[in-house]
Amino acid sequence: MKKIYGSAAEALEGVLTDGMLIASGGFGLCGIPELLLQAIKENGAKDLTFASNNAGVDDFGIGILLQTKQVKKMISSYVGENAEFMRQYLSGELELEFTPQGTLAERMRAGGAGIPGFYTKTGVGTVIAEGKDVKSWNGQDYILEEGIFADLAIVKAWKADETGNLIFRKTARNFNPPAAMCGKVCIVEVEEIVPTGSLDPDNIHLPGIYVHRIIQGEHEKRIEQRTTRKREEA
Repeated sequence: MKKIYGSAAEALEGVLTDGMLIASGGFGLCGIPELLLQAIKENGAKDLTFASNNAGVDDFGIGILLQTKQVKKMISSYVGENAEFMRQYLSGELELEFTPQGTLAERMRAGGAGIPGFYTKTGVGTVIAEGKDVKSWNGQDYILEEGIFADLAIVKAWKADETGNLIFRKTARNFNPPAAMCGKVCIVEVEEIVPTGSLDPDNIHLPGIYVHRIIQGEHEKRIEQRTTRKREEA
């Protein structure tokens, strides 16, 4: 089966539709599938729901889709660093389902493993628990969280072989693997594609069974907040 495509737009062809749920990898500005997000913007698909830790910043990541009003709802754990995200949420233009970071990662992983739901203590007694089933074990309350079964997963990896086995670098490994697992279709953008068999099996972070389409491209490596100390006078 063909997995390597020539561009992000080509990889999304026949997959992207209005109103779909998309799981997107990345954390802050690290590991964001920027090429696929730009292609989604150019496609014009609307009424999208994104499950992602956050929405990047105003002009990068999912933030570019907020600017064009293509996102209807976010399933996220963090809304900082993005003024448009906060503005749309506070004005009622954007639906937001707050989900703690660990719970969000587990909801994605659960969906990828075919698990419809699980109980967790995280969020008990807070607004996170509102409307959710609560059960008690050994005197402790737990709330039911549903697995995320996304229509599409878009992720970013460092390296892939031709069958889709992936290697991530550093913190790009946090949300990208579980996001990739929970999508009915998973599209990955990578910096490098290598021949099948050239990756050490012990170093593969996500097996190619989860990956349906791959693109290779140039990526911008931003620093979210640059902090430096003042130069000491000689």
